[in-house]
Amino acid sequence: MPNYVSDIAFTGSVKAQQNKRGSREAYQSRIEKRDWHTAITDELRAFLAQRDSIYLATATADGQPYIQHRGGPKGFVRVIDDRTLGFADYSGNKQYITLGNLAENDKAYVFLMDYANRQRIKMWGAARFVEDDPELMAKLADPDYRARPERAILFEVAAWDVNCPQHIPQKYDYADVERATQKLTARIAELEAELVRLKGEQT
Repeated sequence: MPNYVSDIAFTGSVKAQQNKRGSREAYQSRIEKRDWHTAITDELRAFLAQRDSIYLATATADGQPYIQHRGGPKGFVRVIDDRTLGFADYSGNKQYITLGNLAENDKAYVFLMDYANRQRIKMWGAARFVEDDPELMAKLADPDYRARPERAILFEVAAWDVNCPQHIPQKYDYADVERATQKLTARIAELEAELVRLKGEQT
């Protein structure tokens, strides 16, 4: 039986559950037509360019999982090559759970959300942190972002796929809503001023 990229998630145990619950045949048929991606495509590049927030999952050597939110200016996750992503790791709460996990287990997972368009991308791979590399940090850190970069994190992509939009609530960033309502706010102010003027003429 051939090995598929999606086997990184669809392990024997997962496939057994899919068989038990009636979804295995549909997934197998879908994977045979189009398996998951292993390289960074133009589609993924464009998606990353709009992200200012990601979730990075790691685990201890014995498998205890941990998920950490990482943020930055839009596009802070940079494409290094067709299999590698990188981002500046800015100073935080100094718990260093992710660093400790990566020091003993490089398996990692990145979860990307676009609530406005109800789209999510999931990525499996391996991660490592790089310190004392000014050249790499110059490529990853945004000098206009008001935070102190401490190190770089590199993520080697093993597989990625686009998830369905089911159950994703549609939400918008505050900045996007503010931009969209600026014209309305200005128009309301004009109408209120006009109303005050008209009332003054009637007195």
